[in-house]
Amino acid sequence: MLDRGVGLAVGTTVAAGAAVVWLAVSRDLPTASPPADSGSLGMWTFLYALEAPAPHVLVAAIALAVFFAAGISVLEWRVTNTSRRSSNRTLAPLAPKIVMSLTGGVYAGPVSFTVLIPAYNEEATLSATVTALLSQSHRPERVIVVADNCTDNTAAIARSHGLEVFETQGNTQKKAGALNQVLAVILPDLGDNDIVMVLDADTTLDAGFLASGVARFENDRALMAIGGLFYGEPGAGLLGQMQRNEFVRYSSQLKRRRGKVFVLTGTSSMFRSRALREIALNRGGLLPGQPHDVYDTHALTEDNELTIALKTLGALITSPAECTVVTEVMPTLRALWVQRLRWQRGALENLSVYGVTPPTLRYWAQQLGIGYSVIALTSFLTLILLTLLSLDEWIWYPFWLGLGLVFMLERVVSAWKGGWPARLLAVTVLPELCFDMFLNLVYVKGIIDITRGRQGQWGAATQSTRPRVRTLGAATTPGGN
Repeated sequence: MLDRGVGLAVGTTVAAGAAVVWLAVSRDLPTASPPADSGSLGMWTFLYALEAPAPHVLVAAIALAVFFAAGISVLEWRVTNTSRRSSNRTLAPLAPKIVMSLTGGVYAGPVSFTVLIPAYNEEATLSATVTALLSQSHRPERVIVVADNCTDNTAAIARSHGLEVFETQGNTQKKAGALNQVLAVILPDLGDNDIVMVLDADTTLDAGFLASGVARFENDRALMAIGGLFYGEPGAGLLGQMQRNEFVRYSSQLKRRRGKVFVLTGTSSMFRSRALREIALNRGGLLPGQPHDVYDTHALTEDNELTIALKTLGALITSPAECTVVTEVMPTLRALWVQRLRWQRGALENLSVYGVTPPTLRYWAQQLGIGYSVIALTSFLTLILLTLLSLDEWIWYPFWLGLGLVFMLERVVSAWKGGWPARLLAVTVLPELCFDMFLNLVYVKGIIDITRGRQGQWGAATQSTRPRVRTLGAATTPGGN
């Protein structure tokens, strides 16, 4: 019922907001369009119309956008500052003020990394991931490949690289369950300055990732977690490039926000052991999930849920510009649909579990903003289609052409760091609009499914539940230990 309530709340609020805007704008719509004028450019004769929205409509639209953007920014700033200054050890045990008071003047030893690589039949990608990891300028002290119900050579490949292997026992709870099993074994023995890194088996770290993470954790004792900025791997044609453009824009957005995190990406994130222990301690109380579990196994998107859990406990988290990774892109529309529908459903389910709280306000605003953009883009494209079908002759509208040019420049500039393929795709506009409409359909499907109470699906192949022998310390890690 809570899940259905979230779907209804988001869908109803978005629809109501769009209706109010439409009613306000429609009051100023002209009853008839003025006749078009003709012009010529050399031998080319064309029709044009200088129609444009009334000045007060433009001012109101801009003011409304600025008001909501500024409101969300101020709200987020206040929530963050309140969290950092909290001295309530019961409700915010990871708040910086509390952490600093407990660690002030105490040297907890050098920062050391234990890297966990959850892997389900990843023999095709594991070697590249491990090679990049062991080539870091700051090498990890310990690497454990978490072989989860594997039926291929994942474990053997890990051992061939000299890594420890932890094989799960009877895990039916996907990645979250596998990580909970290994964390239950290693977490009690980790020191306060030990860092646990979770790295997907299909992700390649850039060379300075760990060194940047060490510097951040050493310079800020209150910092509890670091997430990587991810970029898409080469390949997958036009669909892959559209995903790469999307990832470039997301990373640029985080840089502008000075590392303020939306989600600690599951592809590569680092956590202080203290933060993970606090999460496990508060499961079933302040946080949803089973007591003593680090990851909530009921969450479809465990990385998003863990981010909200850390924020709920007052933790300071960031995504520095120096910590970048390359991750996979979906090669087909079907695979992309399954991935994004899981992300959308997971985000909505997390909101239904946590409710409306200061740490989740930004996520509620994000869902409402996406919903409004779905209606706006769909209406825009529908109006263009209707206009094309109703016109006997093409008419140019300088105002809307200028607005379209500004939009195109924004798309190009925001994707600029992706290189010339990204820029060329952005300047064409139409393919990315189609990509956005595809994502809009995913959003609508997620809202409908959760409102109807349909069961969310992981989207991956069903894993075997056959018990495995659990081994830890089966090989010596190159970094020692």
